[in-house]
Amino acid sequence: MSQQQRVILAIDEGTSGTRAAVVDAHGRVSCLEYRALRVESPQPGVVEQDANTTLEKTLEACRATLARAAQEQREVVAFALATQRATAVLWDTRTGRALVPAMVWQDTRHAASLAQLAPAWDAALIERVGRPAGVRSPYLWAARHLRETPAVAEAYREGRLAFGTVDTWLLWHLSSDRACVTTPTNATSASAYVLAQHRYYGEWLDALGFPADLLPALREDADAFGRTRVDLLGIDVPILACAGDQLAGGVGLGCLDRGQSMCVHGTGSFVDLLTGTTQPRASGGHDGTLTMTARRHGGVSHFSLETFVPTTGSALNWICEKLRWFDDAKAIAALAGTVNSARGVAFLPALTGVRVPSLEPAARASLCGVSIATTQAEIAYAILEGVAQSVALCVDANESVAGVATGELIVGGGLSGSDTLLQIQADLSGVPVRRMAGSDRASLRGAAFLAGASGLMWDSLDEARATLATDAVFEPNISADARAHRRAAWRARVNAELAYVAQFDQG
Repeated sequence: MSQQQRVILAIDEGTSGTRAAVVDAHGRVSCLEYRALRVESPQPGVVEQDANTTLEKTLEACRATLARAAQEQREVVAFALATQRATAVLWDTRTGRALVPAMVWQDTRHAASLAQLAPAWDAALIERVGRPAGVRSPYLWAARHLRETPAVAEAYREGRLAFGTVDTWLLWHLSSDRACVTTPTNATSASAYVLAQHRYYGEWLDALGFPADLLPALREDADAFGRTRVDLLGIDVPILACAGDQLAGGVGLGCLDRGQSMCVHGTGSFVDLLTGTTQPRASGGHDGTLTMTARRHGGVSHFSLETFVPTTGSALNWICEKLRWFDDAKAIAALAGTVNSARGVAFLPALTGVRVPSLEPAARASLCGVSIATTQAEIAYAILEGVAQSVALCVDANESVAGVATGELIVGGGLSGSDTLLQIQADLSGVPVRRMAGSDRASLRGAAFLAGASGLMWDSLDEARATLATDAVFEPNISADARAHRRAAWRARVNAELAYVAQFDQG
């Protein structure tokens, strides 16, 4: 019998779905299993998920992947986890069940309360945690439940309440340690992590009314998190990595060095410009541009600037599932590829607000410029162009803060499979767009790279990165004048929405 191939079991627990797969020493991702997740928005600004279902779907996907890996003679030697980041969970440690719906990272229900705190706190927050008060806070959400939800308050009084983001929730269930822990690439997005000192910003948490004894312990993204629970997964292997999905995706795309720029398309589209081990200087110039921990291991933090569009992949899903204009996102991409322009139609993918050019949670999505002559293919093109235009604004914002020009944009995630989208992206950004082979599996691969790059599978992240290959490069195809015209026309649509919101607020 041939020797079993050593692999790492990786989970990518996103907002729209959970994926599990195994990654081998050549960086190949196989035995992939997917389970869809539901996101509920019972009212504008409120975005929720059932954390109990998230756990169940994660276990389903893992068990199915492990069954396939066993059939294919793969030996699982470690476990790695990538998760959606600032989605928060409150649960009962006695039952292991979530007590209230999880607050998803797209949620803006507490934007007004945070806006009241912003004048006194933004300068200190930007300097220490890399972002202003913003429009959502897992800690403020939890503090409100402690005051207003009897089941949560009772669990806290009895010492059986736990709090954390999705990484904390899954590690508590899946690890033999049963500890509440989180990692920098997740904690950074929750907006109370002091970037330069690897600690919480206690004064800010006090201002939000969050009790310090509920804080998950801070670990590193590549670390020892105990061993997998045999009773749940049927395997006993070390858990060696836990990272935010976007940052894991960056590692899986080979983006490790200062000056590299990447965009990972998932539920939202996240654009990161890596700045190395030097924390970017605090800047209030772009309130939608945030300083991130790109990864932390061996006691060293690496940083990035991040700007994102909250609803891109989820906007396409909404168009297909709720409006039923297209069968699925692939159908949008295929139809868009049959035309050369949107002929004046513009789509703003702002289902939960706008972050760039300015932070406005009350902004809404729009489809403009439709005439009786407009075709379905042109609407499909406009939808993809709206995503590409939004990403181009993110690239501009990152460059402005960092003072570094983007030489190329490396892309991953589900929507990166669309050649039409990536060509529009290159045309509008004016830089080559590079799609890595298997880029839609970048987060799975990156989590495995972090887990296995200390000698288990590879001797370093650079050695792991050497397994990657380029799938395609899309060069800009339009003139600078055409680019400037298209971008100015779309920005005018965005400004019109922002002006409408401002007028509505005043009225």
